[in-house]
Amino acid sequence: MTQPVVGTFKNVAGRQRAVQLLVGLLVALVTMAGFTSSAAAEGEAIRVQVKDQQRDAAGKTDNQPVVGVTVTVLDASGAEVGTAVTDDKGVALIPVPGKADYTVRIDESTLPDGLALSSESPAEQTVAGDSFVTATKIVNFFTGASQSESTSTTERIAQRFADGIRLGLIIAMCSVGLSLIFGTTGLTNFAHGEMVTFGAVTAYFFNDLGLHILIAAPIAVIAGGLLGYSADRFGFARFRARGVGLISQMVITLGLSIAAQNFFLWRFGGRDKPYLDYTNQVGSKIGPITITPRDLIVTIVAAVVLVCVALTIQYTRLGKATRAVSDNADLASSTGIDSSKVIRIIWVAGGALAAMGGVFRGLDEQVSWDMGTSLLFLMFAGITLGGLGSAFGALVGGFVVGILVETSTLLGVPTELKVAPALLILILILLVRPQGILGRAQRVG
Repeated sequence: MTQPVVGTFKNVAGRQRAVQLLVGLLVALVTMAGFTSSAAAEGEAIRVQVKDQQRDAAGKTDNQPVVGVTVTVLDASGAEVGTAVTDDKGVALIPVPGKADYTVRIDESTLPDGLALSSESPAEQTVAGDSFVTATKIVNFFTGASQSESTSTTERIAQRFADGIRLGLIIAMCSVGLSLIFGTTGLTNFAHGEMVTFGAVTAYFFNDLGLHILIAAPIAVIAGGLLGYSADRFGFARFRARGVGLISQMVITLGLSIAAQNFFLWRFGGRDKPYLDYTNQVGSKIGPITITPRDLIVTIVAAVVLVCVALTIQYTRLGKATRAVSDNADLASSTGIDSSKVIRIIWVAGGALAAMGGVFRGLDEQVSWDMGTSLLFLMFAGITLGGLGSAFGALVGGFVVGILVETSTLLGVPTELKVAPALLILILILLVRPQGILGRAQRVG
């Protein structure tokens, strides 16, 4: 007679834990919505940015703030709405009565000596009322001239390779967790791109609150690790225990990806945003390439992290256990390896690395709500090229894909289609050598 009572108590405890989890999620959503409400209550404004624009060998711009420039906003009738002077970041924020048509005028006489507006940047720009996607409308004025005509072919090639190496390192960093999760569990996680976005957005959130990016970035990496832990502890570990098939789990990751994308779009907005620190830097010449100190440090740190990951997988007990579980989870468990613990650690490490890759991508470009999604197919291309389930394959494949994407424009591929060759490689590898460069062919049946 006691067995049904024990079962009832277990069910009640399970329900209580589920209710607590739902309450916690609701509290988190309400709290984040409060930040959105307070931000939206600030009213409409026009953010004018004046930048001195130069171009490197690859045609990539290096923008420097122009300080002390007077900017005026006029309404549709020509009446002055407000005037401001650009600060040390080259920004002038002018509040406006509402979302209406305005004219933004820059006083060219206040430009520093030697600077003049570029031919593509008129002194007056019109802002339409329906262009206010958010409460703040950004208007850019540029000085300077393009430098791309004076660069040689050798410099352009070297610059594209340098940019490709940086992108390849970021893709490899984001791909390692995706590849190891597939190798240890067989799960294709389509929500991994949102883990990348989560890291970038989390760092931006704390950076926007006033924390320096050097502090916000480690917090985002830790948060990414916790996200990976939670995803396995409260989700996929239970699915595995209940015998939920891999196809069903993959469909769940697709649903999570769509839900996360819409959440980021709601919370973050549709406009790309830079971090507050290290946004305006002058590129330095290193041989035939031009690179900013920020990009150089990102490249070095990413390379160091990936070397540490490779050494960990190759020489530590955890790395050997991970490779054993990837080869055969049942056989690894029979030898005394705690497969569940190894998989949990892989989820944590994968989430942390994805978050770090998101922060680095946000520094390299800007933070956007769909940045992880745009990288996801490049990550799949990388791990497919290197070898599905292989950590070293993800490192090599991601590196190669990054270089291929950035150098494809040298062969005449339009910039808008520069990721197409990487996806073509993905298709060819699946047809010709499905196991990838470092993968091993397996007998089926």
